[in-house]
Parts: sequence; structure tokens; C-alpha cells
Amino acid sequence: MLNGIVVVCQFMHASVVDASDLFLQELSRHNYVTPTSYLELLSSYTNLMNTKKGSLTEGVGRLKTGLDKLQTTTAEVNVLQEELEVMKPLLEVAAREAEIMIAQIAADTEVAEQTKAIVEKQEEEATKKKIVTQTIAEDAQKDLDEALPALLAAEQSLKALNKNDITEVRAMKKPPIGVIYVIEAICICKGIKPLKVAGAKLGEKVNDYWEPGRNMLSDPGAFMSSLLNFDKESITEAMITQLKPYVDNPTFTPQKIAQASKACMSLCTWVHAMYKFYFVNLIVAPKKAALALAKDELDVTERVLATAKENMRLVQMGLDALSEQLNAKMQFKEEKEKNITLCQERMNRAIRLIGGLAGEKDRWIQTIADIEASTVNVTGDILICSGAVAYLTPFTDKYRRGLFSEWLSVLKEQKVPHSQKCDPVTTLGEPVVIRLWQLDGLPRDYLSTENAVLVSCSKRWPLFIDPQGQANKWVKTMGKSKGISVCKQADRDLIRTLESAIRFGKPVLIENVGTELDPALDPVLLRQLFKQGNNWVVKLGDVIVPYNNEFELYITTKLPNPHYTPEVSIKVLLVNFTLVPSGLQDQLLGLVVAQERPDLEELRSQLVISNAQMKAELKDIQDRILHKLSISEGSPVDDIEFIITLEASKIKSDDIKSKVEAAEITQIDIDHTRAQYIPVAIRGQILCFCVMDLSNVDPMYQYSLEWFVNIFIGSMAETEKSGRELNAK
Repeated sequence: MLNGIVVVCQFMHASVVDASDLFLQELSRHNYVTPTSYLELLSSYTNLMNTKKGSLTEGVGRLKTGLDKLQTTTAEVNVLQEELEVMKPLLEVAAREAEIMIAQIAADTEVAEQTKAIVEKQEEEATKKKIVTQTIAEDAQKDLDEALPALLAAEQSLKALNKNDITEVRAMKKPPIGVIYVIEAICICKGIKPLKVAGAKLGEKVNDYWEPGRNMLSDPGAFMSSLLNFDKESITEAMITQLKPYVDNPTFTPQKIAQASKACMSLCTWVHAMYKFYFVNLIVAPKKAALALAKDELDVTERVLATAKENMRLVQMGLDALSEQLNAKMQFKEEKEKNITLCQERMNRAIRLIGGLAGEKDRWIQTIADIEASTVNVTGDILICSGAVAYLTPFTDKYRRGLFSEWLSVLKEQKVPHSQKCDPVTTLGEPVVIRLWQLDGLPRDYLSTENAVLVSCSKRWPLFIDPQGQANKWVKTMGKSKGISVCKQADRDLIRTLESAIRFGKPVLIENVGTELDPALDPVLLRQLFKQGNNWVVKLGDVIVPYNNEFELYITTKLPNPHYTPEVSIKVLLVNFTLVPSGLQDQLLGLVVAQERPDLEELRSQLVISNAQMKAELKDIQDRILHKLSISEGSPVDDIEFIITLEASKIKSDDIKSKVEAAEITQIDIDHTRAQYIPVAIRGQILCFCVMDLSNVDPMYQYSLEWFVNIFIGSMAETEKSGRELNAK
């Protein structure tokens, strides 16, 4: 195929040389074909091919990414549905188990409350019994405290004795009466039986405690210990009766006894203490019995309370365990509910996403098919378009079509793949951009559209051969929003204007040039850029100006048939913007309708503008959706903002589509009505070209389009006026 491309390129160059000769012979128009033209053909082919392939590859990539995301979303819906089917039964089981546990907890809680009430009641009873027991104990202790000093004194006295003191008492042969009383009293307390001995009277037997008492004192240590550890509560009433005479005896006092024996003094003190304790104990004993009973009852109550508390603890442990299980089950249930909700939300978003992109899907599939077909044919299509950029712009429409036809024939012969409708407008043009150009005043005929597309694809700045001023008007309107500067080649501040525009990226229009261009423009025309630091700059005169890539340069001439030298021809892109019949007819038709049906023409103008704007907006929406979808990371289902934007865009897109459809229907109706005035427009364009062709007879006959349009409008107004006067007569 490479050899075929080389053959086509060579043929293009040769055919343009032949066409230029014919162009000069038939129309006296000069067109120079130089080696630079061939180099531009190759350069344009490389640039346009790279741009087109990059655009096609990027477009297909974005579309396929969008389709993949859509397919992934569809598959994700199926997965989400399966997950829902799995999770819902689990949730139902968890809910049932939770209900059972809640019921069990309620029942156990009721038991716990009952147990708690019992425990509280028993605690209250135990507290009361503790208070009663404490009161009894305190009362008994109070009574015991009365005998306590005597007991303590007796114990201290006993502890003060030693074994020798006791031995001394035992060793007495004839003890004093006080000592005898003490020994007798102790024997009574200890329950030691006296001996029966002869009394003073004949046959009288009296009790003798001394010998038993001496035996009692035989082991002083044991004796002392028995007194200190004596069971005071073992004293009986009989013993007290026997002790009473001793205690009541005035000589039976510790002080009196001390005179007879120090040891017996302590023993006397002990006897008095035991005697006193007996009477105190008579009062305390019932209280002790009551205290013991109260303690027993308290012990029983506390054991019951402990059992109840243990039961309460076990019930509470069971409740806590159930609560933990319930919490775990509720957590599991909540997690499943959350997962189901999330799953349902994701599925709903996926369905919304699929629904929002349903219409786009078909368009994307068709676009991919179209692009893939274009990719196959891009080699031949771009080759033809590159030839058009390099060679065809100086020619009129007739010559261009002839050359296109010849080139296509050679493409077929060389079997270079290309599309059926291989032309610059279809291959390189953007419909939305073309509509915007037309809104800015670009004539609607095919040649003007082709000129605009070729200018946008060329690396050379355009010089429009524009005798009717159509290109001039279009460029001014198009550049108005960008702050275009309009000047003439003879202006003093031309270079300063260029410097400013180049620096700030503004467009410049140099209008009404002659057949020569100022050499000072060469650095700009030839794009003689060089690097200074990190910036591209251009040298204008002695000034180095930073080059802004947004800068644009347009040049126009009103000369109908200028003769530019080859040197000028290679610097600029000569573009033949001479008005063609179809373009003039369309303009004149608009003037006729505006004169006869101003309402209709105004409506049509509004529709054209609104249609162009709506289609541009529609394309922008579609591109934004595709771009957002192609750059999104992860699942688009989780991109809530994108889904909301998509739905809003879908609503707006549908609204725009319906408005565009309605506008196109209205446009058809308007065009049907306008068609009635086409004969007038045809007659007008015939007359106009007849007048303009008079210059071929004699150069003196030079008429501008503006002059003819004014005559045309005036004639319609006069005709209408004459018609009204005739009708009045």
C-alpha cells in the first residue's frame, strides 16, 4: 500500500500542475505549484494522519471503556441480585432468632424482677433482725458491764498472787476465821463437798471445808487457773443461798480478810465478784437467750438471703449471656440489613445508570462501528484531505471537483482504502463547529464550508481572495468574542498590533491587502519560532515577542483575481473565497423572504441559532457523560455524583432532543414556505453573476456584491410599492 500512496502523491502533484495551467488558460488565474507544495502535502499527511488516528483511537477507547463500564454495571446488577437472594433468608432467620431471644429475655427479666423483689424483701427483714439483735446484744452488754469492774478487779488480784501465797494459805495449821470463810466460799462456788465433823454439841455434825479446801490448794497453779477460767454461769441459786451469809458478813470483805491473809484477800474479792455476777446474770441470761435466738434467726435469714442472691446472680448471669447473644444477633441482623440496604441502593443506582445510558449505548455501538470503518479507510481519506490542504484552496469549485474525481480514481487504481464519500468536510469537519461558523456568517454553500475546514487544518495562515467580503465578514464576527484586532497592511501600528496579539493570544485580521505582503510579516507567516529559556518566541523587527499558541492571523484581499508570486504563495494559504451561485442564491433567498415575510425569516434565523446552540450543547453533554464514565475509577455504581449528573443530563438531553426535533419540523415547514421564493433568488443570482462577469469584457465594469444587494433590495421594495399603486388604481 505504501507504493500506492507514493504513486497517488506524485499524481496529485502532477495533476495540480496540469490544472494550474488550465486554470491560467481558462480564467487567467495564476497558481504556482512548487516543491514546497509537495513537502506540505507530505507534512499535512503526517500531521493529519497522527491527529486523526489519535482522535479515532481516543474516541474508540473512550467508547469501549464506556461500554465496558456499562456491561460491568449490568453484570453487577446480577451479582447484587444474587447477593440479595442469599442475604434475605439470613436476615429473616436472624430476625426470628432475635424475636425468640427477646421473648426469652423478657421472661427471664420478669423472673429476675420477682427474685429481686424477694431478695429486697429478705434484705429488709435481715436488716431489721440485725437491728433487733444488735439492740439485744447492746442491752445485755450494758448489764454485764455492771459486773465487769468487779470481775476485772478479781482477776487482777488473782493474777497478782503467786504459788507461794497459795502454799502459805494451805500450810496454815490454825487458819484465821477469815481465811476459813474464804476457803469455804470458794469450795461452795466450785461445788466441793465439805467433810462432816463432830460439832460442839453431842452428836452434832458440822461441815468442814478446810481439809477439802487444802486439797483444792494442793496444786496452786491448777487452782489459780480454775479460778481465772471459772464458768461464772455455772453458779446456781443454791450456791448463792449458801454464799449469802458469807457475803453479808461484815468481816467478809477484802479489806478485813487482808488482815488475815494477802492471798485470801484476792480470793475474797473473787467470791464477791462471782456473787455479784450471779445477780447480774439473772437479768442478762434471758437477754442472751433472746440474743442467741435472734442470731439463729438472723443466720437463717442471711442463709436464705445468700441463696436468693445466688439465684439472682445466676438469673442475672443468664440475662447477661442472653443479652450478649442478643446483641451479637442484633449486630448480625443490623449488619445484614445494612448490607441489604447498601446492596439494594447499589442495585437501584445500577439500574438508574443502565437506564440513563440505554440510549447512549446504541449510539456508542454505532459510533464504534463507524470509527472502526473510518480507521480502515483513514489512509486514503487523509491522503485526499492532505492534497486539498496543500493544493486546492486557490482553485474554484469546478476545478476542485475535477481534481477530487481524478485523485479518487487513482486511489481506486492503487487500491488505497478510502471511504465512498471522501472529502475534507466529512473527514475533517466537525458538524457542531461548522454550524457555529455559519452562525458567525460563514456562507452555507459547500465551497465556503470546505474553505473553512481546510483553513482550520493548515499550518499556513490563510490569505482569502475575497472580492465580495464574505470571508472578511465571517472572520470579524468569529473573532469578536476573542478580541480580534482589524488593521490594514499600511497601518503604522501594524507591527505593534501583531506584537500585542502574539503576546496575549488574540486573533488579527489584516484586510484589503494587495498583491505584495510586507516582508516584516515574514517571521509570523513562516512561523519562525525559536526557544528562549522555556518559552517559544518570535522576532518581529528588533523585538523578541513571547509566542502564545492562541494567536491567529487572517489576511483578506478584495482583488478578484490577484497575482501572487511563488514566494508569497508558499508563505500563506491562498484561499479562493469567491462567491459561488449556490451561496449567493441562499443569501438572496434570505433577503427575499426577509422582505416579503419578515416574520418567517426572523423565526428561521432564531431556529438556526437555537438549533446550532442546542446541538452543540447536546454534543457537549454526550461528551461529558462519556468522558466522566471513561475516567471514573472503580465501579460507576458507587459514583453517586456521576449518576445524579447523568440523570440531570439525560433529562436535559431529552428536552434538547425534543426541542431540536420540533425545531426541525418547524424548519421543514419554513423551508417549504421559503421554497416559493426560490425562483426570485435564482433570477437574482443569475443577474448578479452576469453583472460581475462584465469585468471580463472590460475591467471598468467592477461591481461589488454590496452594490448588487442594495439594488436587489431596492428593486423589491419598489416593485411592492408599484404593485400597491397599481392595485389602488
